[in-house]
Amino acid sequence: MAVVDRRQLVLQAATKCFSLFGYKATTMDQVAKIANVGKGTIYTFFTNKEQLFDEILRDVISEMKHIAEREIRRDKPFFDNLHRVLDALLEFRSEHELFIKLSQESRDFGTPQAGDGLDKLESVVLEYLEREVEQAIKHGEIKPCDSKIVSIVMFRLYIVLTAELNKVHVPLSKEQIKDYFHLFLADGLAEQALNC
Repeated sequence: MAVVDRRQLVLQAATKCFSLFGYKATTMDQVAKIANVGKGTIYTFFTNKEQLFDEILRDVISEMKHIAEREIRRDKPFFDNLHRVLDALLEFRSEHELFIKLSQESRDFGTPQAGDGLDKLESVVLEYLEREVEQAIKHGEIKPCDSKIVSIVMFRLYIVLTAELNKVHVPLSKEQIKDYFHLFLADGLAEQALNC
């Protein structure tokens, strides 16, 4: 078996372990067993569990960036693109077992590495949003503003509308989510603009 194949086997097995057991409960013995390699083989490629976990996060981040780029249509308005990208990324996140397990582990046990992993993944989304907000400002699609603050508000609002609201309200359809997103961010709540 080629060296590259073994490394990939280890990464696949580690992803499975972290997804099943979380960061804290995953051991190199489990990874070796699932990969069907000796434990020493893992250390040929990765110094420790932290390095292995970081490599998996890099792969997930790369996949997230690919999803975001795939969803952008430069001929479409900013808010249409924003909704499409956030929807695709949140769907990816909700279906990806690693995200689910890390979220549970961070919430239930406060494992620092699980929280840090989620923070790294979230920062990729926020950096992407910030760049898109800056482009929208540059092209006159939205008012000049602090792109970092706006990106955080957009991301949090989308999470509230797609996930957190479901705890206290009937889940919104994708169209309702898009309408509320436009109401709060594109149109604003005021019936008319206030003259000061």
